Amino acid sequence: MKIIAIVGPTASGKTGRAVDVAKAISGEIISGDSRQVYRGMDLGTGKDLEEYDGIPYHLIDICNAGEKYNLHRFLNDYKNALESIESRGRQPILCGGTGMYVEAALSGIVMPEVPENIELREKLSSQPLGKLVEILKGYKQLHNTTDVDTVKRAVRAIEIEEYYLKHPEEASLADKKNVVRPDSVIIGVDVPRDIRRERISERLRKRLDSGMVDEVRGLVDGGIDPDDLIYYGLEYKFLTLHVIGKLTYEEMKSQLEIAIHQFAKRQMTWLRGMERRGFEIHWLPYDLPRDSFVSAVTSLL
Repeated sequence: MKIIAIVGPTASGKTGRAVDVAKAISGEIISGDSRQVYRGMDLGTGKDLEEYDGIPYHLIDICNAGEKYNLHRFLNDYKNALESIESRGRQPILCGGTGMYVEAALSGIVMPEVPENIELREKLSSQPLGKLVEILKGYKQLHNTTDVDTVKRAVRAIEIEEYYLKHPEEASLADKKNVVRPDSVIIGVDVPRDIRRERISERLRKRLDSGMVDEVRGLVDGGIDPDDLIYYGLEYKFLTLHVIGKLTYEEMKSQLEIAIHQFAKRQMTWLRGMERRGFEIHWLPYDLPRDSFVSAVTSLL
């Protein structure tokens, strides 16, 4: 059975499209979003659970806020969800905007568990982010810096590469050259840049009006370390900085909107990079009628 993947930048409407396809072909959705795994982080991650309209979904609300979810855990959880869906004769549909997760799943790689290196962490934690990125470039080519946009993430990325350097046999398991890609059809939701920007701004306004600040304040008041929320980036970074008094509301809103636009651009850069790395993405207009979208997808199966 082919895996269907529906990808696109934030605010492209890919979740709704995945639901439309799932309804038509007895599908279940596996989230490929690195932050929707956390319970209580709803508005900021854009879960929009009501949008699933009864369609079963996986890898959403599986961790407590404050935990450190990573690619290794995702690939294990993804494999389990995929096997469960296929065992019931249902169609798996991978949907999400975390390019690294989606590409890894569609690559078929196996990611070894990399333990913490306390000595290395202590050595690197005081370094500025720019320096850490340069250190990481010494291990591998960086396609972008989406996943090293904080010191903690950059240190973890270096920790992983250092482990692979010392354990080449395990590193080979994560090498895309050594695996066979599973059979898949990748659908990209194509949104013109100006429309994408309008949709991002409107969605941010709605989420702020719906209580996104209160959501983050509740997490902080509930004992989640602000640094852990800042680690998650984007909404949780800027909203937390506002909640702890380091940004005014207007500063938070302005900086967050800019950051989301930049994030969407990086998502598209990643997807274009996937195409260069040999993944065929079938781009369909974001405003294609529902039946036409579903027909276009099913014709590729």
